[in-house]
Parts: sequence; structure tokens; C-alpha cells
Amino acid sequence: MDVKQVLCMSKGDGEHSYARTSTHTQKIATLAKPTIASAVDSLLEEGFFPCQLLNVADLGCASGPTVATFMSAVIDSVRKKCARSNRPMPEFQFYLNDLPGNDFNTLFKSLANFARDYESLSCFVMGAPGSFHGRLFPRNCLHLAHASYSVNWLSQVPNLTSEEGSPLNKGRIYISKTSPGVVKEAYLAQFRADFSTFLKSHGEEMVNDGRLVLILNGREDKDFASIDSYFLWEKLGEAIADLVSEGFVEEEKLDTLNVPYYTAASEEVRSIVDEEGSFRIEHMEIMKIDRAWPGEDPHSRGRKAASHARSVTGSIISHHLGEGIMDKLYGEKLPILIGDDLAKERRMGVSIVVVLKKHVP
Repeated sequence: MDVKQVLCMSKGDGEHSYARTSTHTQKIATLAKPTIASAVDSLLEEGFFPCQLLNVADLGCASGPTVATFMSAVIDSVRKKCARSNRPMPEFQFYLNDLPGNDFNTLFKSLANFARDYESLSCFVMGAPGSFHGRLFPRNCLHLAHASYSVNWLSQVPNLTSEEGSPLNKGRIYISKTSPGVVKEAYLAQFRADFSTFLKSHGEEMVNDGRLVLILNGREDKDFASIDSYFLWEKLGEAIADLVSEGFVEEEKLDTLNVPYYTAASEEVRSIVDEEGSFRIEHMEIMKIDRAWPGEDPHSRGRKAASHARSVTGSIISHHLGEGIMDKLYGEKLPILIGDDLAKERRMGVSIVVVLKKHVP
């Protein structure tokens, strides 16, 4: 699987589109606004003025409403800071980055209201297609960068085949409690390599004392002890296994499907940042949100969660298993499995929010 060619969030603004189903990421984006405001405030304390232009990048932006939420948080924070400091507002240049297959058309159409709200400012927005697992911009040009739930995606699937050619993660699509230790080690090694490259590449692009704000789907347990850290992938794997048992999917297809994604522990993030050396951690926190919203029927929530899962994972799954099983997988099997689980037990989504400051030797 060539991840760069295959991976994209569901396009358009229809029922199963990422733009319509990404309510969880939007909720976290809203909760993270004070952290972004604090990062901007500390950035502008670094002998920053006079500042005529603020260069900002959203890395792995996709096509949902979180982009406008982030941009608004930045502009509003700068406006307050300038008012307190009696400084003129700078111009803004926002670079919206994702893989070339991203739905940039829907994204830019969705920013119409944002443009009207800030039409009095000098604010410029452009797309920046390409993989963030490498350089995207010239050296020393970015003041602030942001990535929300995108750094979890790996540049490639780890090698999970034995020397004899048999699958090491048979019957599963991601790490689970029953996965061999070698599977967990392979995933961590791939994440370590990709995250280190990410930090090095974008560290070179940032000015001294620039800030990088990351939101990652994370876990609290270093040893993957809690299913909360891999809940979606576990249920999706179970749904595919059901289709295998019913003859809709070949068993070999399941055994050779491993998703290019990693749910990191905060200790792992901290260790990689410290080891790579381009940034130092200025702030880190854990956010936990109940996967079943208060008062909502679990099976109704299951249908919504399955629709969101389709918008996020559909391009990978359809590439490997075929488009023909998508409705049965995401419309029939997965909603029931998620809903039944949420009806029995409370499940928490864990997010790691971290602010990094460009390290100056």
C-alpha cells in the first residue's frame, strides 16, 4: 500500500463525508482553543514585534470545520495580544497542507464564512499539497504550525510479515491485547521514525522560538492495556472478521490488512521530542471525552461513530477489501458492534495536546 496515494478523508459534504462527520475532532479543536491562544501569546512575547507578517501552517488539515476553528483561534489571539500591547495587527498567511488527494475544493468552499468574518484583516490562505513526513516550506519561514489528529498517520505500514512470509498480526488490523510483542514494537519503531522526521523537517522550516501545536489520538497506558486506546480499530477488525465468517471477505484479505496508524502514549511523544532535539516541550496535557455523549442512545451513537469511521478509514479499507463491502461493513456491522459495546461500558477517547517550542542551540 502506497499510503500517500491511498489515504484521504471522505470527500464532499454528504452524509458520510469527513466535513459532516468529524464532530469529535471539532469538539477537541474547540477545547484546545485556550492552548492555542496560550501558544500564540507566548510566541509573541519572544521579542517578536515589530511583526508585519505571521506565517502559519495547518499540517494534515483534511477538509473539516477544525481548520476554521484553528485559524480563528490564531487571529483572535493575535488581535487580543496586539490590543494589549498597543501594536498594529500583522498580515496573516495560512498554509493549509494535506496530501494531494485531499478535498481542497470542499475545504476552501467551507471557508466562505471565515473570510467574511475576517474580511477587514489582511489574511491570505493557500493550499499546500504534499506529505508532512518531509519538508514543505523554505527554512526559517514559519512562525506557528499546527497538526490535529494527523501525525498519528504513518508514512507506511510496518513490516508485519515473518521471514517465512506468514502474517504476524493474523486476524487483526491493528495492535490489540493479543497481538505479539513484535507487532507492537514494529508499530512503535515506525512511529518513532516518522515522528522524528516530522519534527526535524518542520523544525528546519520554523523560525527560532516558533511554536508547533499538536493534537494526537493517544493513550494513557504505555503497554496498550486499555481498549480505549484502540477501540475503533478493534471494533472495525471485529466487523471485518464477521464478514470473513459470512463469506463476504477472504480470510487472507483480513490477515494482510494492517492500518498505517499509531496511537501514541504521552511518554513516547515526550521521549521522541527530547531525543530528536529540534523542539522542547512547553506544554502537554491529556484530554478525555466520553465516546457516548450524555443522554444519547448508545446505538444512535454507534451509527454516528461508524459513519465517522468510514469518513476517516474508508479510503484505506476500500483499497484493500474493495468498495463492494463498504455499506455492509460501515452501515450494518460496525454500528451494531460499537453500539452494543457502548451500551455495556463507558468508553473514553484520549487526546494528547502538546505545545512545542523551536529549540535554539
